[in-house]
Amino acid sequence: MTARSTPESAPDTAELLVERGDGVLTVTFNRPDARNAMTWAMYEGLYAACELADGDPGIRAMVLRGSGTKAFVAGTDIGQFAEFTSGSDGVAYEARITRVVNRLEDVDVPTLAAVRGYCVGGGLAIAAACDLRIGDDTARFGVPIARTLGNTLSANSLSLLVHHLGPARTLDLLLRADFLGAADAAAAGFLAEVCAPAELDDRVGAAAERLLGHAPLTMRATKELVRRMRRRLLVEDDDVVEAVFGSEDFAAAVSAFGSRTPVRWQGR
Repeated sequence: MTARSTPESAPDTAELLVERGDGVLTVTFNRPDARNAMTWAMYEGLYAACELADGDPGIRAMVLRGSGTKAFVAGTDIGQFAEFTSGSDGVAYEARITRVVNRLEDVDVPTLAAVRGYCVGGGLAIAAACDLRIGDDTARFGVPIARTLGNTLSANSLSLLVHHLGPARTLDLLLRADFLGAADAAAAGFLAEVCAPAELDDRVGAAAERLLGHAPLTMRATKELVRRMRRRLLVEDDDVVEAVFGSEDFAAAVSAFGSRTPVRWQGR
């Protein structure tokens, strides 16, 4: 809970919209035609928005949402993985994701993810780094990389899921490459509320308004202690990440993804 230097203006771009209003900073992932898949610029914009949230004393809560009805965030844009040439690129990528996700988790004010549609991969890590999540009944959560790209999560991202869902449900989610629906996510405690799509904006607005009336130091201290508990789970992971991102399977899956052709996993 230390002071940070921050930008004076909102990092607003076409792909990432940032808006101040009534004590709330709202960040909208704005690539609806790509299910709001994250580009490098969007990740950096989210980091800058977190800096802004902590640097403006008028901001008392932060809301993250996706544009359109199909997704909150459907992971990282797969096209960017075509640039990878070795396992070290995967290590650098996961370090980049960790930097942004941890910055979001470190935001001093309460953070709230408004989830409709798919919340996948990096999007699930972003939602998990928020303090609260409210979803409509179209919300779907997953990391189906065991049947799509054949890559791996970092220890940091995995620990966020274990922290919220427990090891058994996290293993089930990743090994079976399935999706957790809104009702099951609420039963697991991951979603604080589930509602009809037409009610989502009102529910999120009401939750943000409630947060604005609570003691900032109490909320900040609670967030800080929960963060410290979660990060005790972290282990070294560079060797694991490098081996998987440097594999023939991953290279073949990235190549096949755009053409929607099946991958024959070789385990190497």
